[in-house]
Amino acid sequence: MKLKRKSERKTDIPTASLPDIIFMLIFFFMVSSVLKKSEGLPITLPEAKQIQKLESRVHVAQVWISKSGMISIDGKIVEPASIRNIMYKKRVADPQLTVSVRADRQTPMEVIDKVHKELRKADALKVNYSSRTAT
Repeated sequence: MKLKRKSERKTDIPTASLPDIIFMLIFFFMVSSVLKKSEGLPITLPEAKQIQKLESRVHVAQVWISKSGMISIDGKIVEPASIRNIMYKKRVADPQLTVSVRADRQTPMEVIDKVHKELRKADALKVNYSSRTAT
């Protein structure tokens, strides 16, 4: 006597709830991730009576100068001698580049002058000195 073989079982994985699971994971990672709050050195900006805001941050390189004389370009600590090479490469890559200098109010003027001279040698002539509005 020959036995009939049962039909093969189909083992499909239900995918109806897959989009829900994906959106829950995306939402979880968006909520649990930590965003970077600031890029530069801890500084206190000087006050000004009248300021003009930069229109766009697309063509802007940030230069931070702390009161102890530390210099940071776009979040990386650099030596004053290397400012010329770094900014020249940025200027060649982006001819519309504006340099935004953010210096602490207690930064010695000789450090700011040294940075300004290095920017001039790098042909980065569009310079913006950041400040906050006097209250």
